[in-house]
Amino acid sequence: MSAFSLHDAAAPPAVLEIAGGRVSGVTVDLRSSGPVVSAYATEPLPPGAVVPALNALNVLDRAAVSGTITRVLARIGRPRRVGLVVADPVAKVSLVKLQQVPARVHDLEQVLRWQVRKSAPFSIDDAQVGYDDGLRADDGQEFVVTTARRDVIAEYEAVCADAGTHAGIVDLSTFNVANAVLAGASAPSGDWLLVNVATDWASIAIMRGAHLIFFRSRGADGEGTLADLVHQTAMYYEDRLSGAGFRRVLLCGGASAGDAEPLRRSLSERLASAVDVIDPTQTVTLTDRITAAPGMLDLLTPLVGMALRSREAAA
Repeated sequence: MSAFSLHDAAAPPAVLEIAGGRVSGVTVDLRSSGPVVSAYATEPLPPGAVVPALNALNVLDRAAVSGTITRVLARIGRPRRVGLVVADPVAKVSLVKLQQVPARVHDLEQVLRWQVRKSAPFSIDDAQVGYDDGLRADDGQEFVVTTARRDVIAEYEAVCADAGTHAGIVDLSTFNVANAVLAGASAPSGDWLLVNVATDWASIAIMRGAHLIFFRSRGADGEGTLADLVHQTAMYYEDRLSGAGFRRVLLCGGASAGDAEPLRRSLSERLASAVDVIDPTQTVTLTDRITAAPGMLDLLTPLVGMALRSREAAA
């Protein structure tokens, strides 16, 4: 069964990511010295084989995708169960505040479905909905609610099954980039800003400690530059979210998208703040046969985030 969650829900130590142009996989072992990436692989997909989208089918060449997954699985130990990371545009993320929280889980799920039904561009009856606790305040409890078309998630599960593995949980890239940061010894406290960039989309998340308080994702063809959008987000944070300033600003994905340093500089200039590139090797150790190139570290971060989140949830 699949679920979206920023923190909860256990996943196996083997994790796959199916992105617009590639499939990547990782196995993380928990050793006495700490977590170790024991196997890592990435393989390109044919152009147009997967097109991440909210309200359209995503897997357009099932045979090519399942074949690519098979090759990645062979290089990471052929796991029978995996956690699966998908691109942010696959789902819609909403923040919903309830003044009164139903005591029964079923009732809470129904209330949250009712709350997000109008903003979903498809019938809520056809949706897969996951949720996680957000900030608690005197005026109620906030929830992070993630909504996707059930048939779209089934596509991703099906290509994994074709390749001989079961996707026990499906989750979003940026959620697990945040989890990779939070799993590190120097996890940010206070408010921090995360920018996660892919070749065909980018997402911005504002975290208050371990809690998401703002999320926005857009396609590569969105109006204005990403730096402009981040600046607008920072202004909204100050005006509407009682922002007292970001303790840290973190960037993931720039190297994979091919413009890490120019993007880092432009963000730093617009925010008048230092921007740090996320390095997952501060959280996990790589075996000697894995080369820590910047682009590879970008791809590794959400995979590590899901693997380490799963260990915490299972503990």
